[in-house]
Amino acid sequence: MQSQSNIVTALYCRLSRDDDVQGDSNSIANQKKLLSKYAKEYGLSNTKYFVDDGYTGTNFNRPGFTEMIEAAEEGYIGSILVKDMSRLGRDYLQVGFYTDNYFPEHNIRFIAVNDGVDSAEGENEFAPFRNIMNEWYARDISRKVRSSQRLRGSAGVPLSLPLYGYRKDPDNPKCWVIDEEAATVVRRIYQLCIDGFGVEKSAAILERDKILKPTEYWKSKGVRKPGKKSTVRDSPYCWCKTTVEKILLAREYVGDTVNFKTYSKSFKNKRRYENPEENHVIFENTHEAIIDRQTWEMVQRIRAGTKRRQPKNTEKHMFAGLLYCADCGCKLHFNVNHPHTELQYFNCSNYRGNRGTCNSTHYIRADALEEVVLLELRRMTQFLQDKEEDFVKLLMDKSLQEAQQESKRRENEVAAMIARCHELDALFTKTYEDNASGKLSDERFMMITKRYDDEQIALKKKISALQAEIDAAKRHKSSAANFLRTVRKYTEIKELTPTIVNELIEKIVVHQAQGTGRNKTQRLEIHYNFVGVLDMPQVMALPQSVTVDTRQGVAVEYITRKAG
Repeated sequence: MQSQSNIVTALYCRLSRDDDVQGDSNSIANQKKLLSKYAKEYGLSNTKYFVDDGYTGTNFNRPGFTEMIEAAEEGYIGSILVKDMSRLGRDYLQVGFYTDNYFPEHNIRFIAVNDGVDSAEGENEFAPFRNIMNEWYARDISRKVRSSQRLRGSAGVPLSLPLYGYRKDPDNPKCWVIDEEAATVVRRIYQLCIDGFGVEKSAAILERDKILKPTEYWKSKGVRKPGKKSTVRDSPYCWCKTTVEKILLAREYVGDTVNFKTYSKSFKNKRRYENPEENHVIFENTHEAIIDRQTWEMVQRIRAGTKRRQPKNTEKHMFAGLLYCADCGCKLHFNVNHPHTELQYFNCSNYRGNRGTCNSTHYIRADALEEVVLLELRRMTQFLQDKEEDFVKLLMDKSLQEAQQESKRRENEVAAMIARCHELDALFTKTYEDNASGKLSDERFMMITKRYDDEQIALKKKISALQAEIDAAKRHKSSAANFLRTVRKYTEIKELTPTIVNELIEKIVVHQAQGTGRNKTQRLEIHYNFVGVLDMPQVMALPQSVTVDTRQGVAVEYITRKAG
């Protein structure tokens, strides 16, 4: 039991962002003035302020309130004063718990000055109704804010704060403009990915070069951002791999506005949940891009191909995520032979010997693969130098042909899926009518409609993904020119690097080796970015194929497939 001199009168003040619209009457300064005056007039001494400025009343996870309750648990609180019941909170169940149970159990006198509530004078019959009205007010404000956000978001106004690399336009706060200092770091992060560095390695490089992480950068510029605050022990340069990953995934960097990426389940629950991609609303080219679309899409492909953890004590291989099995379509995984760690190879991740379903390993040595790709890239750059007009014509014809074929296939798939969605709507209506007329039991109705719902949700996801691919293909009308510009950068390739591989190659399809002994052959299909497989003529100064002695008595000739 605390001595009487230690007992304090808690003066609790709270102001949320929504309360700001009511002007100065609810300000923290006015609440303090009102409560201190009341305490002085009624002889309530030894006062102490507990303040929550900028915290909602719909939940009780507030630092000032938490500190006050901890003091109450220790027996230091004798009375609690608030301006009115809404300052304590706007969740009538929680407010009722504290006023009806918690405070009486801890011998705490509770006073709501403007509402005329004083627990020392007995129960107040109107207090529960006030609590309900306070919660209704919060619910109504939340509904209006959600409605406003929905209208703004659907009109293309960015709902989120500017990402790292952008800032609000001083002349129009609804628009984003590039913050060049941070944008330089964003471009570097994308280039590191293209150069073959993973998110963890990229984060370490940024820390090594003493680049301020986003939260510290904003703090240095005097910009307040919500979110987890850094602790004193955290280094201002300690980049998190999650931060790097989010920057690499953000579509906003190509100039698009993406709204409704998150949602809250209730006005009482402030936690944000990830919204499925099909619920996102995207507006293209709403602000200046930091990253061009081709680079962004290339990075998405690289990121999608590097989900598997690398073998221990090895660097990420430049071809990791680019090799695909010609038979089952699965990726080839990078492996290292033990104890001969210098022998590195790829094989099918779906091989049945590894509990998969593919009948063959599609084994290919990494050094052989590098030789083949280097030869093909040299052949291509030599063709460009010798016969530039023929090379450009080949690219233009190939780009147009590939785009038309792919676009037609995707559009047919989308049309078939949309037709099936309409068919499911009709089936659902008929099932509902059968249930209403008694022809179908409730149990069967629930089972059938769930199956229809699941199928329709899956179809809508596929339609959304295919539509995105169709839109991307339409943007690639200049793909041949982009590829040509990239090839011209590498007219003298002495050795392969992850940057060269990622900028030029989309994927490589590996066939199972055929033949025995020194007569083995293995076909590879190299698909180049934006243009697919190229049928290039033989260059006299270069060999037609690569042959590698894989082990004693065994040699494999690697042949690149010609498009036909």
